[in-house]
Amino acid sequence: MRDQGGWIQKLLRSSSGHAGTLLGLVMAAGLLSLPALVFGADAAPAAATEYRDVPYVGSRNIVWVVAQLHLLLAGFVLGVPIFAWLCEVVAWKTGEKRYDKLAKEFTKLLTSAYATTALFGGILLFLLISFYPKLMNYLTDIFFPSFIVYCILFLVETATLYLYWYGWDAMQDGGKKTFHIFLGFMLNFFAFFIMIVPNSWATFQSSPVVLAEGSDMARAWAATWNPTWWPVNIHRLIANVVLGGYICGAYAGIRYLSAKNTEERDHYDWMGYVGNFIGVFGLLALPFAGYWLMREIYQYNQQMGITLMGGFLSWLFILQAMLIGVLFLGSNYYFWLGITYRIPGSEMKYRKPMLAMLVALLLCLGVWMTPHSLVASMEEARKMGGSHHPLLGVFGVMSAKMTVANLMILVTFMSFIMYWRAGKQETAGWAKVAKAIMGAILASAAIAVIILGVWGYFVPAIIRINYFSTSQVLVVLGVMLTITPLTALLLRSAKTTTEMVWGKMPPRAGYSLVLNAVMVVLLMTLMGYARSSSRVHWHVYGVVRDTSPYAFSPALGYAAALMALNTFFFCMLVAFIFWVATMGDKAKAPSGASKGELPHGLPAMAGASSALDEPKAGKF
Repeated sequence: MRDQGGWIQKLLRSSSGHAGTLLGLVMAAGLLSLPALVFGADAAPAAATEYRDVPYVGSRNIVWVVAQLHLLLAGFVLGVPIFAWLCEVVAWKTGEKRYDKLAKEFTKLLTSAYATTALFGGILLFLLISFYPKLMNYLTDIFFPSFIVYCILFLVETATLYLYWYGWDAMQDGGKKTFHIFLGFMLNFFAFFIMIVPNSWATFQSSPVVLAEGSDMARAWAATWNPTWWPVNIHRLIANVVLGGYICGAYAGIRYLSAKNTEERDHYDWMGYVGNFIGVFGLLALPFAGYWLMREIYQYNQQMGITLMGGFLSWLFILQAMLIGVLFLGSNYYFWLGITYRIPGSEMKYRKPMLAMLVALLLCLGVWMTPHSLVASMEEARKMGGSHHPLLGVFGVMSAKMTVANLMILVTFMSFIMYWRAGKQETAGWAKVAKAIMGAILASAAIAVIILGVWGYFVPAIIRINYFSTSQVLVVLGVMLTITPLTALLLRSAKTTTEMVWGKMPPRAGYSLVLNAVMVVLLMTLMGYARSSSRVHWHVYGVVRDTSPYAFSPALGYAAALMALNTFFFCMLVAFIFWVATMGDKAKAPSGASKGELPHGLPAMAGASSALDEPKAGKF
């Protein structure tokens, strides 16, 4: 620097006049700043970028679509291994190979979806880092230890999945089969933790617990164990099972509709039944987990709960009621079709109970969909005497909605019990007493749920939420935990009067399975929007404020359009996954036009290939 300074002074002395002096000063300033430009020693730090955007499209819209697709794919990937493993265990214990075949087919779908899920996860990470660098820096500072844990879990689960799938045929004998069952268990074990670790990042944004001091592990653990972490874990676990069951049911429905021979129709009819059963099994428990989550949100921050249930998002739950109602109707309708077509002679016996169940479901759905505040003009509001309808407004509060939700669960549970008992004659000496007890339990439960619902209008909200609603849930769970084992014991010695006939379901059964899957996807996209919008203008509620141009909650119409778009994209991805999973399948139909095949090799729609498959008079 000394030599450089001397050289600069010589340059200045050699400059003559004002122009030379000015030129010399400019050159000296440029030379003095050269080291700073090269090495950045004295350069002023640039302001940190908080947000980036994409013109016309919007960064939030891109993240919204990619995040939703990733979560839906992850739900499918995490839900399918549960019942694939359970099916393999059943095949291992009972020796029924069809369960093993079903488990393998489910796992084939899983392997096709796994890479797609990881791809969207990577895209989502890059988008978040690019569009929301300040927020991601904040979350990384808190959750860095759990990021490391997540990476390790992902590597271990990937290795386990490959061993489980590629070792399927090689591990079918003796001790190898036991080890393969163990691999399936470990796959679900790692998948569970892969689900709950990212859940902590998302739930922290809605219910943050922040420690200013302490080690990195202590801060990460405190942020992870936030008030809504476990409610969301349980809710998502059940929702993933429901999604996986209905998606596999839709896969079976599509394969059933395009089946080319009797063997395929029988197999995919049975597979559709299993998928629908798993979906219904999870659906019965899902509202209870949702109620627990909402209760924890109210206890953490009452304003957030009011925003969800009583603010601008309250109409979102009317849409939720419609979707859940259609899902309940579709699931019950598939059960009723099974009784009608799979169990000959049972349709007339159960026709009146099915009609009564249909009426009960429609009435409950009507109450559930009734809003508390109607969208009305000034003239209409004047005639009503306010924004609340004098009669319908009574059904628009949570006391009524919790009551009908529990009644719909009871009806759906009894549809399954009715399907289970169809075609069997009880021979146990205590059969009449058992049926009388089960009937009394069901009637008492329904009456108790209605009484608690009506009583809820006359008590403070805290009593209704903490005691009455909880009691309704316990009553319904008590019915399930009592009637299910009683029915199993009763049917253990029952005489089968009509054998189950597979492959005779009409085409509308396959369509109902596809409809159920679409309703579940729409429902999950809707609840994802609700959870995110409950934070209003906060990235991390009450801690990190959203100062971007998108610091507002999208209108319900705009959100519904994006929900529909996400559902369409996901269905296209699932269709692609189904196509990839079936590319290796070889046609097993014999040469020539066989039963279930039209001339020129065109597959007939299931249920329309012969006179035996035509709907009979008096059937659904």
